[in-house]
Amino acid sequence: MNEPRNADRPIQVLLVDDHPVVRDGYRRLLETMPDIRVVAEAGDGEMACALYDQCQPDVVVLDLSMPGMGGLEVLRRLKARDASARVLIFSMHDSETMIQRALEAGATGYLTKNGGMGQMVEAVRTVACGNPFIDPERVLEVAVRQVAHGGDDPLRVLSSREFQLFRLFAEGQTVAEIAEDLSISPKTVGVHYTNIMKKLRLQNAAQLVRLAIRSKVIQA
Repeated sequence: MNEPRNADRPIQVLLVDDHPVVRDGYRRLLETMPDIRVVAEAGDGEMACALYDQCQPDVVVLDLSMPGMGGLEVLRRLKARDASARVLIFSMHDSETMIQRALEAGATGYLTKNGGMGQMVEAVRTVACGNPFIDPERVLEVAVRQVAHGGDDPLRVLSSREFQLFRLFAEGQTVAEIAEDLSISPKTVGVHYTNIMKKLRLQNAAQLVRLAIRSKVIQA
C-alpha cells in the first residue's frame, strides 16, 4: 500500500518498457532532476509486478505495448494489489480510446511518446502527488474529435476485459498465448472472443483487425 510520499525525499520511480534504450532515455532525463530518482527498471510485466512489491515506488512509468503481459494487464494487477498505485502511462498509442481505457483501468496519468519526453518531468511530479495528468495536446484533440463525431466509439460496448482481449487478438496473439499471459483458461478466452465478435457485429478476424486499426488501438 502506497503511503503518503515524504516531500523531503526524491520521487521514487519504477520504469517499465521492453526497450532498454528507451528506458535509458527515461532514466537519463529524470535523474537530471534533484527531486526524482529511478529506483528500478523492468522490461516485462511479470518483472514490473515483482519490482513494485519490492520497491513500492511513488510512480510507475508504464508502456502499454510489451510482449507477453501487456501494459493494461500490468496496470490492472498493480491496482488490484494496491489501489493507491500511481501509474503514468507513456505510450505510442495516442487515440482517445486507449487513453480512456487506461484511465478507466486506474492510470493516474497518460503521456504520449509522439509528443516527446519534454513533459515527462512535469507528468511524474503531478502523478506523484496523486493528481491526474493528461497530455494537454491530446485533451484538446479528443475534445474536438468528440464534438465533431458525436463522441462515437464502437468499442465502448466492450467491458475492460473484453477490450484488453480485443487488442491482443488484433495484435495476432493466439488463444493459447493470451490464456497463458493473462493466467486464464483457453475456454474463457474463447468465450470472450465470441462475445467480442457478437457485440461488435464482426464476422471474422480480418474485420476485427481493421476495426482495431481504424480505432487506432493498433498500428497498421
